[in-house]
Amino acid sequence: MPRSIRPDAVLVQAVIAGALSFAHLHDLASAAGQSGWKAWAYPVSVDLLLVAAWHRLRTARRDGAAWTWFVIALCASLGANVATAGLLDLGHVPAWLCILVAGWPALAFLGGTLLVHSTATPDPAPAVNAPPADVPDVAAVDVQRTDTPAPAPSPAVVPELEPAPSQPAAGTSAVPAALLDHARKIADAHRASTGSPMPAAALAQRLGLPAPMADAITAQLQLA
Repeated sequence: MPRSIRPDAVLVQAVIAGALSFAHLHDLASAAGQSGWKAWAYPVSVDLLLVAAWHRLRTARRDGAAWTWFVIALCASLGANVATAGLLDLGHVPAWLCILVAGWPALAFLGGTLLVHSTATPDPAPAVNAPPADVPDVAAVDVQRTDTPAPAPSPAVVPELEPAPSQPAAGTSAVPAALLDHARKIADAHRASTGSPMPAAALAQRLGLPAPMADAITAQLQLA
């Protein structure tokens, strides 16, 4: 389905301005001695230089050469509009204007060549705060020892020792208390009668005990 054509005010104004400027440039070129097809070539040359300079400024607005040629083409178009508005006698064009019109083709060719073949430097794009790049997660490294560590020494356990029962002196045998009291009475009686300790052999013979038991009784009696 074809689109509906809607009139655009800006487009209409551009067509009107272009047509009038084209006609004024043609009239000025004719008054300066350019007749026939040459008079029609001048407005085409001016408009092409203007369009080329504007196209260059769209990509590099800080290009000084593009601005220079844009101003030159704009002054040529505006100058023709003003000159043909009654301020200039088209029947008696001054010599400097004839020289300018005659030299315009070479000037326009130079400007168009420089605009086409020179390298444009695009304007730097505005800095945009870019989000910080995602930092890749560092994989956890499982470090394992290849050698077997020596086990830590465990504290020495000291067993609790029960108190040992009282033992008789070395070389002696356990003597019953009743036997020891009886032997003490016999030894005291012997000391009282003789004034000297009773020998172990006599005590053993008196009690009828073996020699080791008699020695043990004698030793305990002497300690007592």
